[in-house]
Amino acid sequence: MNKAEFLAQLRLRLNGLPEEDISERLLFYSEMIDDRMEEGLSEDEAVTAIGPVDVVAAQTIADSSLAKPGKEQAVPKRQQSTLGIVLLVLSSPIWLALLISFFAVVITLFAVLWSVVAVLWAVDITLLACSVAGIFGCFSLCSRGRILQGLAFGCAAPVLFGLFIYGIYFSKEATKAIAKLSVKLLSGLKRLFVKKRKEAEAQ
Repeated sequence: MNKAEFLAQLRLRLNGLPEEDISERLLFYSEMIDDRMEEGLSEDEAVTAIGPVDVVAAQTIADSSLAKPGKEQAVPKRQQSTLGIVLLVLSSPIWLALLISFFAVVITLFAVLWSVVAVLWAVDITLLACSVAGIFGCFSLCSRGRILQGLAFGCAAPVLFGLFIYGIYFSKEATKAIAKLSVKLLSGLKRLFVKKRKEAEAQ
């Protein structure tokens, strides 16, 4: 058997291994045959000195680290999973406190935003109430002869009502803006937790 025939048969018997590993082993035996031919052996003698193709192939497969991926990789994965669970439990006081603090900050942020809306609408209602009270105060004071004070109340009433109209517009726009901001914040939180969940599942 010459060198080409030996390498061809060896390739067929190593067909189950990755191509990179096969090429490496074929190069190794090709150089081994060349070295023995340089030492004075003929091509057939150099091939015979290596051994039968079946024996060489069996030894190559047994020595290959890629021949048993399941046994070599399954144990580390289980060890990593167990280690991850242990670390998660041990570090729970830290990450649980951080998680609670995070949600507390988020809830506080939403409370502050919507309290601003509540204050704006409360101011609008107060302005409306004051303008109505100004009208009644004007008539009440004028009827009792306190003309100047009654006129003052009467002049203040339309001013307060105008502020109420402006405040309504401002409050509506502020409510829309804060509502949009709240939706964006909630969407961001949702994407954050969905992303973390996908990463955890991928691991």
